[in-house]
Amino acid sequence: MALTVLGLSGALSHDPSAALYIDGKLIAAVEEERFVRDKHAKNRMPYESAKFCLEQAGIKPSDVDVVAIPFAPISLFEKARWHYAKRYWYAPDRALDALLMGNRRFKRYRKKIVWCLEQLGFDTKKIQIVPVEHHLAHAASAYLCSGFTEKTAILGIDGKGEYATTFFGYGENGQIHKIKEFYDPDSLGGLYGAMTEFLGFEMLDGEFKVMGMAPYGDASKYDFSRLASFENGELVINTDLANVIGLRRYKEKGKGFYFSPKLIEWLGPKREGDIADDPYIHYAASMQALFEKLALQMMDHYLGDILKETGKIAFAGGCALNVKLNQRIIARDEVKELFVQPASGDAGTAVGAAAFVSQQRGVPVEKMEHVYLGPSYSNEDVIAACAKHPNKPVFKQIDNVEKRIAKIMVDGNPVAWFQGRMEFGPRALGGRSIIGCPSIPGVADRINEQIKFRERWRPFCPSMLDTVAAQMLKVDHPSPFMTFTFEVNEEWKTRVSEVVHEDGTSRAQVLKREYNPRWYDLMKELENLTGNGVSLNTSLNRRGEPMICSPTDALNMFYGSDLQYLIMQDVLVVKDGCDWHDSL
Repeated sequence: MALTVLGLSGALSHDPSAALYIDGKLIAAVEEERFVRDKHAKNRMPYESAKFCLEQAGIKPSDVDVVAIPFAPISLFEKARWHYAKRYWYAPDRALDALLMGNRRFKRYRKKIVWCLEQLGFDTKKIQIVPVEHHLAHAASAYLCSGFTEKTAILGIDGKGEYATTFFGYGENGQIHKIKEFYDPDSLGGLYGAMTEFLGFEMLDGEFKVMGMAPYGDASKYDFSRLASFENGELVINTDLANVIGLRRYKEKGKGFYFSPKLIEWLGPKREGDIADDPYIHYAASMQALFEKLALQMMDHYLGDILKETGKIAFAGGCALNVKLNQRIIARDEVKELFVQPASGDAGTAVGAAAFVSQQRGVPVEKMEHVYLGPSYSNEDVIAACAKHPNKPVFKQIDNVEKRIAKIMVDGNPVAWFQGRMEFGPRALGGRSIIGCPSIPGVADRINEQIKFRERWRPFCPSMLDTVAAQMLKVDHPSPFMTFTFEVNEEWKTRVSEVVHEDGTSRAQVLKREYNPRWYDLMKELENLTGNGVSLNTSLNRRGEPMICSPTDALNMFYGSDLQYLIMQDVLVVKDGCDWHDSL
């Protein structure tokens, strides 16, 4: 009996997404923001993404057996709502609301999902909607997709779900067992988010920037231990300073932040603008150091015994995208392998909820080997988009794509690279990327200034052939999804200097050819030309915009930047005066 499960996320009013499993195989997964061109698609439901999943599978709404949603009602007889009420005593309206109306958000979300399904043509009287607790969905997205067969430690850290902020558990024989949860406001992700705001960035987006800024600072200059502690198995955030609500919030120009005026008294004014300087670089370093220290203490406390037993750990939640923490986890003697769900943030909970329900109904899901799960476009689609575009693109269909593009890159040009199915999750992995030759000095700055318009201190990442990883990286560990940083061997720091960060590390994608042959073959051509089978790789978008989805999106971005070359499938688009490299 076939089983078709559609997962729909969007419970927390950001990052709605859809994922479709048919008989344990992930057919499609995609974020709503890519279709609606609005980063994080706040306050939207996953309508376009669900529509795409059904189209990709060639099925009708009536073919779906069950809809899984990553948000569930939380009983008053459990600890979560009481903990929330007690810790937020200073905002009695919120505290009482948690006790009396604690599942209001779930009911609202379910109602919106029903509306969304109706728009898609579902018979909502017949379709079964199964709620899965938010952190259980994160846990499932990590453990069930990891392919691990041994007993596996499971870690989930994010801002918050219904009430839980942190999850410790283990997976065995496809079943997930909960060991411990922490509840709002005791949230390491929330604290990192609050400090992200203090450092002048947007929560949800800026955490990567704080992590990128940290290596420029000195963590020992400021003691951040008063912000949070982990003692006797409990995480406690100092809600005098951060993770604050209501009247405790610091306000500026009518906007309330997740930290209090007392934090400003202690650390000085909130950072403004694009410059990363003293003391803010040191604050970033101190926050990152505290985050790593507490996360590792919590992991040791709750998961240490399981790790000593099998050495396998699966990690999800927004904080699993903190690649510096992941580097520290891999470095632990007892850890043999860490699987990080590539879409660790809330978008990944659509996959997790659907995987959980599939597993529950007796259909285990396959290991997640790649994230090329979004739409793809043919040469005909690309040419049609070019023909319609107001900028009247100059284009032609070429052969020897990999050879020609490698030559353009080695001549010092960044290239917009649009191939195959779009990636799921926040990382460009050779489907929708801006690429450059990492041995050419200044190519990263050029991409930053002319194309990405992003902060100077943010690193660019390498994608590399699986044959290169052992030579370039100091630690041997699978890294198909750019979820880890690695120390780079001395010789390679100069060979591919454009993709090595300030602290001598790189956040690497290590590619096996079977998952993206064209991307692999391009790096092979780069290796033939330069001796390095490595490409600089950053997402195909401009600052503040979601990653590109369609050929029209790519053309809009291309003409809104100083990029000179755009390759979509076999169709090369160039700007005036560019060389076609016809000699190949």
